[in-house]
Amino acid sequence: MTTPARSDPDVLVIGAGVVGLCCAWFLRRAGLTVTVVDRGEVGDPAACSAGNTGFVGTQGSAPLAEPGVPAKGVRWLFSPESPFSVRPRLDGALLAWLWHFRRHCTERHARAGFETLLALKQRSLALLRQICAEDELTGTLTARGMILACHTEQGYAQARRSIPAATARGVPLRELDAAELAELEPGVDFAVAGALLNEEGAALRIPAFLVGLAEALRARGVEILTDAEVRGFEVTGRRVRTVRTGRGDLRPTEVVIAAGVWSVACARMLGVGLTLQPAKGYAVTVPAGPGAPTRPVLLSEGKVAVMPLGDRVRVGGTLELSGLDASVSPRRVDGILHTARRYLPALETDRRLDVWSGLRPCTPDSLPLIGRAGGWGNVSVATGHGHIGMGLAPAGGELLAQLVTGAEPALPLATFALDRFRRGSRE
Repeated sequence: MTTPARSDPDVLVIGAGVVGLCCAWFLRRAGLTVTVVDRGEVGDPAACSAGNTGFVGTQGSAPLAEPGVPAKGVRWLFSPESPFSVRPRLDGALLAWLWHFRRHCTERHARAGFETLLALKQRSLALLRQICAEDELTGTLTARGMILACHTEQGYAQARRSIPAATARGVPLRELDAAELAELEPGVDFAVAGALLNEEGAALRIPAFLVGLAEALRARGVEILTDAEVRGFEVTGRRVRTVRTGRGDLRPTEVVIAAGVWSVACARMLGVGLTLQPAKGYAVTVPAGPGAPTRPVLLSEGKVAVMPLGDRVRVGGTLELSGLDASVSPRRVDGILHTARRYLPALETDRRLDVWSGLRPCTPDSLPLIGRAGGWGNVSVATGHGHIGMGLAPAGGELLAQLVTGAEPALPLATFALDRFRRGSRE
């Protein structure tokens, strides 16, 4: 028999991916009663969080919108190995997103975005170290450093130039000579011009981290209801009074929409528009043969992540703006593995143990949407963490809890406001 749900929690969190669970963690830590609902299961293979490579730490803080990206658009659009592509279609929301994206491809926006993302990732790493010290999560965080591998001399030179600015901002980045690389990864054949090491690079074991976090939340009194798709809202004035779900009606004091790409449809039920696009990413799991690294590796120019998982290796990459379409493109999968073999020629890629695709919620400036839903007195949103959701979710969850409880925010909330693109278009 199914246990009846608590009908009147202080906060109802919609979404049990990494962002929703992190929101629930910090809301519960603030002393609130919390219920989480999701249309699927925690760690469900169909969910965005399930196939993640799990990279966290301070590497990869640059926003997608950078100077020079628009000029690569046509070339990237038709290349199966391009890290970012758009499926052309007549879609007003997509065209608006691309217009805002283009506006953010400037030095000023890129620099500001980098600073904000780095601050979020640094805070998230500190919080993850605390969270993963809990019994239910022991062993889900590995922190052995991350290798940034550069295939070309040009890429290596560019990476080396970034070291002074990175170290000045607290990112422990340094060059690796050939002997140091061989010592870190003995027996691994790297076909690279050079490499850097971020000693703060870390990774979460996915989906073990998600399952463990859900277990830890339940142990602390948080109710997590699966197979509980949100079907509608009942409102009085400008407050949500009842949330109708597949597991019954709930009457929370506060509502948090943290449902990844599905946040758009959920918020639309309340007349709230979100400047967000689904970006499809891929992950391919292959056997960990002799050519596989033992620590996380970021293949710099190809924007491909390589994550060791014991006897397996997960290779992930690409962001494809293709709408709510999670189908697998063999062309894209082949492109990711071809990129991986260019850097790691001995990596065993012929036997594919698993192929996954998922939809990441992306904003034009790569910063998450965290804030009150316009006009609603008790509805907040936390989404838009994009392809670095694992590395941003803890700090984002903390910010959301600070917003709901009225505590002093760790970072200015205006930076993440839901209406910032509408405001920006009038400047």
